[in-house]
Amino acid sequence: MANRNTVRKIRESKMMSKAELARKANVTVQTIDRIEKGNNCRLDTKRKIILALGYKLGDRSKIFSGDDEDLIEKKKPKAKARKRA
Repeated sequence: MANRNTVRKIRESKMMSKAELARKANVTVQTIDRIEKGNNCRLDTKRKIILALGYKLGDRSKIFSGDDEDLIEKKKPKAKARKRA
């Protein structure tokens, strides 16, 4: 499932190439390309990219939008069905 993110927009605003971001994040250029296209990646990879772009980890939602909503949805307890008499 494709996720929305602003990696490309931020990278380009910093006048950074994919290769430079990949080097700073210690990932491959192919990984950066896939992420910019909206493909999923591991949490550790997201962490590396956030830091390589010069952001704090708390700014994750600015770069990878939808992450917080996904985590909230997963943490919500399921409502129990009540028996009606």
